[in-house]
Amino acid sequence: MTRVAVLEIQGCMASSAAITHDVMATANQIGGTAKRALPFEVDTVRLGPRRNGEKLRDAELIIIPGLGIASADGLNARLKSPACRRAAEMLAQAFESGTALAASCASTFLLAETGLLNGRRATTTWWLAPEFRRRYPRVELLTEQIVVADWPIATGGAAMAQMDLMLAVVSRFAGPRLAKACANYLLLDERRSQAPFMAVAYLAGQDPKMAKAEGWVRANIARDFGMEELAEAAALAPRTFARRMTATCGVTPIQFVQRINVETARYLLETTRLSVDEIARKVGYAEPSTLRRLIRRDTKHSPGHFRPAA
Repeated sequence: MTRVAVLEIQGCMASSAAITHDVMATANQIGGTAKRALPFEVDTVRLGPRRNGEKLRDAELIIIPGLGIASADGLNARLKSPACRRAAEMLAQAFESGTALAASCASTFLLAETGLLNGRRATTTWWLAPEFRRRYPRVELLTEQIVVADWPIATGGAAMAQMDLMLAVVSRFAGPRLAKACANYLLLDERRSQAPFMAVAYLAGQDPKMAKAEGWVRANIARDFGMEELAEAAALAPRTFARRMTATCGVTPIQFVQRINVETARYLLETTRLSVDEIARKVGYAEPSTLRRLIRRDTKHSPGHFRPAA
């Protein structure tokens, strides 16, 4: 049996906390029998101005649901709050004592604040990725991944990635078979990437040069062009452009263009009756097979999936 503490910091996302408890309860329901102990013993530790979270001392695993913030400014304020500062201290102490940690969405910033993610692989919610990279350059951020299980620390992406994170927790501490059973019981699909949900326009808009590049790509989407030409349109040297693109959007320039192409193609599939061949030409691909491959790679679906029902 693994002793688990769910650290609910004042103002945390109710859905994230509920997902955590639901998956733990499901694992216990499926995995516990008359002849076997429950796989998890779960305590809830609520941390606020008048609560100090002493139960963390005995936990083998601490799970931190999402902080529940809506902007970078809100994130700054939360991380400076007494509850978050106290939480960071307790997490660092617990980790030093051998406790494993798991956090998703903005709670990954809390782990990074302690320095525990330095030199490790991690992910976070896609829309805060540029802020994460700026703050914590020593962390290897894998934005597109929904879960990065670099045990004894695991991190998850945007809010509902808490579900994926919890399945990774069950797999680690109670076995892959039970994790699969939980996924089947809860009707969960396997998801490995945040890429289909990442809004390139939102990310690019955080850097004027990248926003200019995005507008240029959309204006020239139907023709073939090189990355040097795109860098020139953004008034940057190619290497500088590539570095800023990665820092801002978490992708290479080629991936950036492909993401816009696929996004545009999906829109045309959903709103027009143009053939895939015609749509491919409109987004700059002479070979429709190239567009089909990119759509399947990024969305795990064929183009036909995005056609409206007759």
